[in-house]
Amino acid sequence: MSGDKTEGRQIARGGVASLFRPGRTVAPPPITLDLVKGREIFTAPLSPMLVNPTKVWDSLSPVQPDPAKLAGNNLFPLPSNQPASIAIDQLRSKLLHGLAQQGWRRIAVTSPTHGCGKSFVATNLALSLARRPGSRTALLDLDLRAPRLADLLGVSDAPDLGDFLSGTQPLESVFRRLGRTLALGLNGARVDLAAETLHDPDTPLALAAMLEQLDPEVVLYDLPPALGTDDMLALASSVDAVLLVVDGTKTTPDEVRACERMFDGRVPLLGVVLNRAQDRAARRHTYGKA
Repeated sequence: MSGDKTEGRQIARGGVASLFRPGRTVAPPPITLDLVKGREIFTAPLSPMLVNPTKVWDSLSPVQPDPAKLAGNNLFPLPSNQPASIAIDQLRSKLLHGLAQQGWRRIAVTSPTHGCGKSFVATNLALSLARRPGSRTALLDLDLRAPRLADLLGVSDAPDLGDFLSGTQPLESVFRRLGRTLALGLNGARVDLAAETLHDPDTPLALAAMLEQLDPEVVLYDLPPALGTDDMLALASSVDAVLLVVDGTKTTPDEVRACERMFDGRVPLLGVVLNRAQDRAARRHTYGKA
């Protein structure tokens, strides 16, 4: 019943029907063979059509970011001996271990305040996860107030992710593919009513359809900072756990505790990532005045 309602809402908004319909199976009307006049003696439904994630992935438009742009933004699409890259790979392994133990795959990446590096961590973590052969990882920019991922990746023609969240555009017309193992839900348009969009019933339906059609092992949602808005809480029912990114040079213990209280009883806190820890250590060992 809810599926019919959603489809009707999409058509009313001028939506474009996806080639890959959400729903595990699509059961067509039964075929009836009338072998005796006036009496139905055999009725057999057609075999249900399964959503094929491989075909969905193949339908996504590929992107090829400029390697110089990625390097300039400290992103690591390839293995690197740099300390930041090694730390991200270690985070990848710990994350996968934790998800396997709990049976989770939907991870929100947020921070207490702006400027902690959550988008940097989310993007590098997605790139690291995607380096695993035969894997499937999805990365979505749900920081609707200040979308950042397209700029980090050097994608200048990112679509409006809001069109997918509202159901007016299908997944394959909005999502992009980096290589064979990373699906990108980038966003090129700031959304004024960000929290209201995340609260809209269409949004969790769209995210559920994305999970079904892409079938990723891990999906990372880059969300707005947790403190100061209710954006993070608006999406709490659509995530399995939160990864909190804090800035070693400015995040306070009170801000971390405030986030913990906010998540308590609503969404599990998977872990805390200390970003710019080396900057704090350098400050501790600096002698004299600048």
